[in-house]
Amino acid sequence: MKRARPESMGDKIHRFRSVIVVVSIPMALVLLVIMLMPRSPAPLPASDAEIIGRKAGPSGGSRSYAVIFDAGSSGSRVHVYCFDGNLDLIPIGQEIELFLQKKPGLSSYAKDPKEAANSLTSLLEKAESVVPAELRAKTPVRVGATAGLRQLGAETSEQILQAVRDLLNERSSLNSKPDWVTVLDGTQEVGRYFCQDSLGDLGQVTINYLLGNLGKKHLNTVGVVDLGAIWRFGLLAARAEILKIAGGSHSDCILNGYHGSYKYSDREFPASASPSGSSYTNCRNDAIKALKHDEPTCTHMKCTFGGVWNGGGGDGQKNLFVASFFFDRAAEAGFVDPTKPFAKVKPADFEEAAKRACKLNVDEAKAIYTNVADDNLPYLCMDLVYQFTLLIDGFGLEPWQDITLVKKVKYHDSLVEAAWPLGSAIEVASLA
Repeated sequence: MKRARPESMGDKIHRFRSVIVVVSIPMALVLLVIMLMPRSPAPLPASDAEIIGRKAGPSGGSRSYAVIFDAGSSGSRVHVYCFDGNLDLIPIGQEIELFLQKKPGLSSYAKDPKEAANSLTSLLEKAESVVPAELRAKTPVRVGATAGLRQLGAETSEQILQAVRDLLNERSSLNSKPDWVTVLDGTQEVGRYFCQDSLGDLGQVTINYLLGNLGKKHLNTVGVVDLGAIWRFGLLAARAEILKIAGGSHSDCILNGYHGSYKYSDREFPASASPSGSSYTNCRNDAIKALKHDEPTCTHMKCTFGGVWNGGGGDGQKNLFVASFFFDRAAEAGFVDPTKPFAKVKPADFEEAAKRACKLNVDEAKAIYTNVADDNLPYLCMDLVYQFTLLIDGFGLEPWQDITLVKKVKYHDSLVEAAWPLGSAIEVASLA
């Protein structure tokens, strides 16, 4: 009888990929936003103990690289990861990854696709420089565009993507394929989560990999929510949707004293405070409308938003990780320590913070919330109200349910950002 070969990390990733998604089905759309990343130990502890990740791999032996571009609405970022034969991360120099970013994002070049592609050149050159020359031809390079490019429409976004493909073919020695340059799907329904371009799928694998949960019983896996790039429902996109509710007039979600406009992708929306200032109650009503919670296209008993099934509930909601702008706004609002990689909170914390913020005018808010950037300050009431509404009405969580806001996960001696590019790197490396 032949002895079965040991199961590799790549095998585990593919074997458990569907299980991971099913576990978090209740967060359907939420999963749509984040993406795969590296690993860590056991599920996040209930205490405030540090989240420990898997140990970094040894520096010797076979290694492979992956280059992942995150082409977001606010800017372009490149991540370079190095793996050993077991898909354990190997540090690049003194860091666990090479990370570089620049502004603006690809969507800012809507009228000049070639210039959009050229904006990635400096990032590409630096990324290539850390990959050994003999490994470049087989090192995959992926470009994932998110919310900003989606807003431009199919024709314009495809022109930009094609210009990026041409750039990689003509000026890069890395391994590129046409379908590795794409707009990531942030609005897939539950039944479509198995598509390789699902943000939720990648985010699920990322967090659970970092936590060391891949290959374990599904009850050990965690659900993941990210508020970065859910099409129309990510935080920056949601601002535009909420402002649309006002129909070009005053918004009850804008802090008193602010009169201006909000630019998202290639559009501008009037953004001025109501004469009476912001109102938590009225803003919450607008947020619910923007979520399209009662969308008539919902054909199921339970839907999240936009008429999409919520998955019916499941174990993923019991151990829920919430990333991206959730952590950022919570830290700025003062109920999360920004120096920590994660925090235990409840959805009700967002509600309480929103009620406080909505009572202020811009000048008062600036004096109290010193860590909020000037361009985000007028939208503080809106952002916090929307986040609470998304958690409660969108995903059906209980106000006093414990959730974990996560920014980074401890990985050996490094803190690794809990974002999708690592998940994409794990996926493509596991297929090599």
